Amino acid sequence: MTRFATSEQFAAAGQANIDTMLSLAKAALGHTDRLTALSLNTARNVMEQGVASTQALLSAKDAQELASLQSTLAQPMVDQFVSYASSVYEIALEAQSEIAGLFEAKLAEVNEAVAGALDEAAKAAPAGSETAFAAARSAVAAANSMYEGVSQAARQAAEIAEANAAAAAKAKPARGKKVA
Repeated sequence: MTRFATSEQFAAAGQANIDTMLSLAKAALGHTDRLTALSLNTARNVMEQGVASTQALLSAKDAQELASLQSTLAQPMVDQFVSYASSVYEIALEAQSEIAGLFEAKLAEVNEAVAGALDEAAKAAPAGSETAFAAARSAVAAANSMYEGVSQAARQAAEIAEANAAAAAKAKPARGKKVA
């Protein structure tokens, strides 16, 4: 009976790992698809803007018109770059968040399984081994606490980076305005 339960548990764990890997692959491919589409659209837009800019520059009648066109034509390219960078950042942030969620869910499953295994082993262990199991539980709790601290620091760093990116995106239009 124990062998059947162990084989069944092993198969369930294997299936859960396959499901997790498929979820990670699906998330990665989905975000890669979005990045690819964004890059292709941006490349197409930059090429079109480049052609239009080149035509406008070639049609300039004198040096003053050429200088005026250069400053006017540069701003759309800068705006395109800022928009592209902001979109890439957004996609990367979503991917990181989705993958972190999958990782945290899997970690919770592993922690539950370890706690269950420790409880089962403690029931079958000889008298006097409680200290060893208490130490093992303490080590698991310490590892979880350390992970939570690192995870919290990473979330805070991501929030700061996101706030900085949002502030930079809001400040961008002010730089593009000309003072009369």
